[in-house]
Amino acid sequence: MDEEYDVIVLGTGLKECILSGLLSVDGLKVLHMDRNDYYGGESTSLNLIQKFRGDDKPPAELGPSRDYNVDMMPKFIMANGALVRVLIHTDVTKYLYFKAVDGSFVFNKGKVHKVPATDMEALKSPLMGLFEKRRARKFFIFVQDYVENDPKTHDGLDLTRVTTRELIAKYGLDDNTIDFIGHALALQRDDRYLNEPAIDTVKRMKLYAESLARFQGGSPYIYPLYGLGELPQAFARLSAVYGGTYMLNKPECKVEFDAEGKVVGVTSEGETAKCKKVVCDPSYLPNKTRKVGKVARAIAIMSHPIPNTNDSHSVQIILPQKQLGRRSDMYVFCCSYTHNVAPKGKFIAFVSTEAETDNPQTELKPGIDLLGPVDEMFFDIYDRYEPVNEPSLDNCFISTSYDGTTHFESTVTDVLNMYTMITGKVLDLNVDLNAASAAEE
Repeated sequence: MDEEYDVIVLGTGLKECILSGLLSVDGLKVLHMDRNDYYGGESTSLNLIQKFRGDDKPPAELGPSRDYNVDMMPKFIMANGALVRVLIHTDVTKYLYFKAVDGSFVFNKGKVHKVPATDMEALKSPLMGLFEKRRARKFFIFVQDYVENDPKTHDGLDLTRVTTRELIAKYGLDDNTIDFIGHALALQRDDRYLNEPAIDTVKRMKLYAESLARFQGGSPYIYPLYGLGELPQAFARLSAVYGGTYMLNKPECKVEFDAEGKVVGVTSEGETAKCKKVVCDPSYLPNKTRKVGKVARAIAIMSHPIPNTNDSHSVQIILPQKQLGRRSDMYVFCCSYTHNVAPKGKFIAFVSTEAETDNPQTELKPGIDLLGPVDEMFFDIYDRYEPVNEPSLDNCFISTSYDGTTHFESTVTDVLNMYTMITGKVLDLNVDLNAASAAEE
């Protein structure tokens, strides 16, 4: 262990594993350590016995523990999104098998509806009345035809200056329509986006529609067989192929600094590995982070699909904040034995949101009420942290905690920003998206 490395990565969460993979591919000498004896950190998948850890044995009627892979950080992957581009860029797709997610729904006026993503779907959607459908259809056509570097498609609008609110006003859409477009299509997490430049929301809507078209399925999302715990391991494998060194079960990884406060190495079990830079999750350098919020989460095991979702075996439902009188959205995520994450006939549902109280049971009720009968339910709240250090001074690159969203776009944005800070380069993600299609079948 007493060697010198370019980068030492602490924690095998998804963000840390993607970075260790990317940096190894770049030819850097990487040592990757974790205090746990399993991969994945906060974003691991656990079987039932691990999930019930410390409590009694799981009830027999839930089926064999080993058939469960319960994600601790459940998120779907946008089929054309940034994470898929990173998977293809690094060729990690060869270690993973994906399957399309059946449904994408939105909660509106007390009911669950399929999210309309194209002009044709808008015309059929019960979310809107007849005249509103026509207005929405015109807006969808504008978004579908919009090309950033072709002013002919801009309708005389500069979307880097026009706010989302102003753009939507031009089409006369009502609040109800704006709600599902902003939250279920553009995947905005609260309503601040309305006063920000419209280009971001239009790009997000285009990403949703292109991802939906990719697999001709009922949603724009894909999800790995055996759960998300496969992702950190796939990037760990990639790093190892390029000479990265992995050490699990390393207690008390202590980051060492010189007199000027720059990182010089990491000590564990009396041995110190020297390095120029450290990459880690907030739990390894708590004094360089601050708490920015908390996520409330419920995990339910069920014997049926979520009602009113066309019997979807995998599904996302977004409950926009305004529908619930909250400051942030709530998310419902469900997957099942068809993705090899539970025994046959069993479904795992998650309800998550940015916590606004200390009582997850009450706070998550609107999402839990959509699930129908539940065999077993767990609740927890975890804190979210973000770094407050200046990496140019101490050479410590700390990831932000995972948020309550049920998709990966915000996670990958953090990874790409960290990659640029560490290397001074921007990762080129212009890849051939068809390269992944075979693995996703």
